[in-house]
Amino acid sequence: MHVVNIRNLDLNLLQVFAAVHAARSVSRAADTLGLSQPAVSHALTRLRLVLHDPLFTRAPGGVRPTPKADQLARQVEAALQLLDVALRDVEHFDAARSQRRFAVHMSDIGADEFLPQLMAAVGRQAPAVRVEAVQLAPEAIGAALDEGRLDLAFGYLPGLAGTESAPLLQERYVVLLRRGHPLAQSLRDRDALERLDFILVASHGEPARALHLLGLQSRIRLTLPHFTVAPAILAVSDLAVIMPLRPALRFAARHELQVVEPDLGLPPFTVAMHWSWRATQDPGHRWLREQALAMRFEAAPARPAR
Repeated sequence: MHVVNIRNLDLNLLQVFAAVHAARSVSRAADTLGLSQPAVSHALTRLRLVLHDPLFTRAPGGVRPTPKADQLARQVEAALQLLDVALRDVEHFDAARSQRRFAVHMSDIGADEFLPQLMAAVGRQAPAVRVEAVQLAPEAIGAALDEGRLDLAFGYLPGLAGTESAPLLQERYVVLLRRGHPLAQSLRDRDALERLDFILVASHGEPARALHLLGLQSRIRLTLPHFTVAPAILAVSDLAVIMPLRPALRFAARHELQVVEPDLGLPPFTVAMHWSWRATQDPGHRWLREQALAMRFEAAPARPAR
């Protein structure tokens, strides 16, 4: 089987091929492309040699594509359209017509916080745009942003350096447990925490750091990869979890849970949006950042007085 190396293929030949296939005529294709007929014929000859196929045969009033040409034409047309969209997006992002794909890093609770508003805006303005939400390991986010595999990263990412960023909201850590938990009313200081058993969510480093600083590693009874399943477990057990306030309040409203705020020794923190400096001037990227910055969040309840 003959394999064509795309790196050795002149994309202009594919444009000529597509025009001839559409017009079924070398002369009409030449007029469409603004080229001379000999130039179009020469381009077809080069492409025939590369693909090892005649591509077109003479027919009344023009040319007839070979079966291989018909098969190739569908793929070439789709590829040229995709390339045209990409090149236009580099200069000007038309949200209403764009079919661009954006990849964003979010944790599970970050997705719960941001995606409803973000996708509502995307759906209104850019119905064909695709957003892929992924959760990468913290140490992999910087390289993914820099290499263009990731467009934006949302979250509290204190280990991420060398990126552009914009703050989105302020957060603080709290304890979430079931309503009626026998220790809920006594959790006012660090000593009281020593009587709790905890769920640790491995994808969030700060609660793990808090448990370590408090000397409570021995009180960890369950380790989970994400927060999503934690509320159902909390509701039927005496376990507790340390997590950010906003998602804790949402979980408490959806399940039979309550939020308490003992002194965890953790300062408030800023949840931000991060991106590579390489993407700052990209019109499509700028549009997506503007949608994220337009999100609005209710003010978090004040910390209870001690």
